[in-house]
Amino acid sequence: MITKLISSLPSHAPQLPADVAVQLPHGQLLGAANASVKLVISSWSSMARLRAGQIGTLAEDYVEGKLQLEGAMRDIMRAVTRLMPGSPLYSDTAWWTSLLRRAKSLAAHTQAKDAAQVQFHYDVSDDFYALWLDPRRVYSCAYYRDLTDASTTLAQAQEAKLDHICRKLMLKPGERFLDIGAGWGGLLLWAAEHYGVEGTGITLSRNQHAHVQQLIAQKGLGQRVKMELCDYRDMQLGAQDKPFDKIASVGMFEHVGHANMNAYFKKIMHLLAPGGMVLNHGITAGGLDNRQLGAGMGDFIEKYIFPGGELMHVSAVLEHLSRAGLELVDAENLRPHYARTLWDWSSALETQLDTARQVLTANAGPSNAEKTLRAYRLYLAGSAMSFEQGWISLHQLLATKPTGDVSSAPAVGAQSVYPFNRDYMYRTQ
Repeated sequence: MITKLISSLPSHAPQLPADVAVQLPHGQLLGAANASVKLVISSWSSMARLRAGQIGTLAEDYVEGKLQLEGAMRDIMRAVTRLMPGSPLYSDTAWWTSLLRRAKSLAAHTQAKDAAQVQFHYDVSDDFYALWLDPRRVYSCAYYRDLTDASTTLAQAQEAKLDHICRKLMLKPGERFLDIGAGWGGLLLWAAEHYGVEGTGITLSRNQHAHVQQLIAQKGLGQRVKMELCDYRDMQLGAQDKPFDKIASVGMFEHVGHANMNAYFKKIMHLLAPGGMVLNHGITAGGLDNRQLGAGMGDFIEKYIFPGGELMHVSAVLEHLSRAGLELVDAENLRPHYARTLWDWSSALETQLDTARQVLTANAGPSNAEKTLRAYRLYLAGSAMSFEQGWISLHQLLATKPTGDVSSAPAVGAQSVYPFNRDYMYRTQ
């Protein structure tokens, strides 16, 4: 009997970690009774998945109620890293050929599918997101000026991020500013209120569009700020329209798809004024070749959280950016910042599980509410773990559209407003 039970453990680890216990379908407990993490398994199929290290399919079992998890999310995620057979950067990828990947990407990112996929995620419930996001509902990596300072709140870090982006872009009063994937309006409104820009935001989420429209009216910004329900591919410059001086895309290009990446950056190039700047802020892959995490983790995200999401290594992103004619002038890796952001989100959700369940039930009924809540609990904590491990990353890429005039300011050969010096980004105002 003992031999059979040990053979059911993860193939790479002959024994469970000391802080993990597994309750088998017939009730027998493997591991210590006081373990900080406990998996209550109701089906032997879940045990087989545990043995194979298929963390993503185990997560599906949890969402569907076939597996129970007991313990704090941080403890659970620490256990996950020791139950996996290897790095998820290199598993589940060998059978993908470049042709199949491109075909899948093209099929997943038509305009109709992109709209449906964005609405699947962002229109779950505004009230649900409000429970664990900061008051501005900034749903992207925050910026902690000192990662060792535990006293920095999520709200402070998100405002620091908004300002960090605006300062990098050197926003000035009266400039035409475009926010691609503007979310609930955090960056768009910050840029308008603190930097005096004439702002345009676009989104595919009906909930977000309505929310930002209301905020614009409340703040009396209707004369110089607008929010459009629009696909980036449909953005056009009319005969009387001036190109945008500055463009930001924050937490959006993960939805673009590898097959559309050249077109995405070419569209930005078309919309941007000569000499202007664009900041692309988004999640990148930790590995060179994988489009998603292995061990079933990417499939879980695809099914329950972000359908159609695709990751690329930053080197591949830079290739597409450069092919469009943009010039990279600054790159910043904020990977640990996103890990902390996600833990802040996770902690906020964990303290309000009953309220979250009520909010989701009112929106989608009790059965779907429970599945959504379980999925998001794993998604937030699992993503935090993935950033900590370096399986995924977050890059801010600042680029310019060269004017072609080597004598233009601020220096000979600059061909843009970028000063080719980082001092301005951190200078105390």
